[in-house]
Amino acid sequence: MISPKSYEEMATYLENDGKVVFFFTANWCPDCQFIYPVMPEIEAENPEFTFVRVDRDEFMEVAQRWNIFGIPSFVVTENGKEIGRLVNKLRKTKAEINSFLTGLK
Repeated sequence: MISPKSYEEMATYLENDGKVVFFFTANWCPDCQFIYPVMPEIEAENPEFTFVRVDRDEFMEVAQRWNIFGIPSFVVTENGKEIGRLVNKLRKTKAEINSFLTGLK
């Protein structure tokens, strides 16, 4: 999983030609900690997506602009345009995330 270090680096993933999953998270978030262990499995099961981990606190402007009010949350883009979002304040399961991504393939 890619973790951008700057807004400039983050922008390069927005310009990506393929499908990109932006995983909004924060280290203090208990629901994020719950999903971290299975994220490598989710990535392996969805190889057609590029996964980008976005620390909501480091990229607050992006989170606000994209209306990310709960974490963990997922926004998927294709060729720079949003094609799906799983954004809410609820804990997410591996099955729920995989089902969401399957609907975007």
